Amino acid sequence: MRPGEPLIRFDWILDNLDEIAQRLGEHLVMVVAAVVIGFVVAFALAMIARRWRALYGPILAVTGTLYAIPSLALFVLLIPITGLTLTTGIVALVLYTLLILIRNIVVALDGVPADVTEAATGMGYSSRQRFWRIELPIAVPVIIAGLRIATVTTIGLVTITTFIGLGGLGYLIINSGTQRFFPTSIYVGVALCVTLAVIADVSLSWIQRRLTPWAQARPGTS
Repeated sequence: MRPGEPLIRFDWILDNLDEIAQRLGEHLVMVVAAVVIGFVVAFALAMIARRWRALYGPILAVTGTLYAIPSLALFVLLIPITGLTLTTGIVALVLYTLLILIRNIVVALDGVPADVTEAATGMGYSSRQRFWRIELPIAVPVIIAGLRIATVTTIGLVTITTFIGLGGLGYLIINSGTQRFFPTSIYVGVALCVTLAVIADVSLSWIQRRLTPWAQARPGTS
């Protein structure tokens, strides 16, 4: 940064809108891919843990260990297997979502009142029908709460993938911003990351309300 140069150069932003849009697109691709794949894998593992309860502890132990590995270290561990590719970034990001999602899915399903499941069974629901029509809808708020945490966390973690050449908004913050100390690039990258996190959190909260309208009803209302 040269003496007298403003902290935010709007002319640079206007001249680099294509670059900013590209990095934003890269960020979104990695976030969506990681969260969607992570949720599918976590849901499957949660069902396994719920069906065979003895596996719940080991599954949490493994995913907890993976979650505790520093992001750069995990990238380094994966590079010999998947190379400096988008796959490396997405696999690492998926692994970081598993602990949060598995725990929330299992806790949400365990929190379904026993009298509700017993009533459904008494009405002739099969175990499959009871799960999809009764248990899962009741568990949706807690499941989406975990999904919100995982999504916001992933949005932040994607910035680190720039260290292995994957771009994203981390490119603006680290490559363009810190290597030659250009504050405008840093501020743009950070502002977009925060905006994405807020939009994702609000959107998932809206989806939760739409999926569970009964949860919004107040006692005594029709």
